[in-house]
Amino acid sequence: MALNLDKNLKQYYSIKEVATMFEVNESTLRYWEKEFPYLRPKNTGPAKIRQYQEKDIEQIRLIHNLVKVRGFKLAAAKKIINSNRNGADRRAEVLSRLIDIRTELQALKHQLDYLA
Repeated sequence: MALNLDKNLKQYYSIKEVATMFEVNESTLRYWEKEFPYLRPKNTGPAKIRQYQEKDIEQIRLIHNLVKVRGFKLAAAKKIINSNRNGADRRAEVLSRLIDIRTELQALKHQLDYLA
C-alpha cells in the first residue's frame, strides 16, 4: 500500500482546537451538538472528552458557514441542511476556497505594495 502524503496525519482534534479553528466558543460547539443530531464527536472515557474527526469538522464547517458567515438562524440552517444537504456542502466548500483565494491575493498585493 502506498503512503498518502496528502492526507492529514492527525486523526482527532480536541474541542479547544476545533473552537480555535472556527473562532467560536467551546460552548457553541457543545450547543451545536445538541441542535444538529448528525454532529456527534467521539466521547472517550468516563470524563466524556470529545474527540473530533475530519468528518465532524466538515459538519461544523457547514454549520459555521450557514450560521456565523451567512447569518442564518439555527432553525433555518437545519432546514437548509436537511432539504439540500449536497448543495449546502458544496456552497460551504466553494465559500471556503474563495476566502482562501482572497487571502492569497491580499498577501500578493501586500508584497507588490512593498516592492513599489
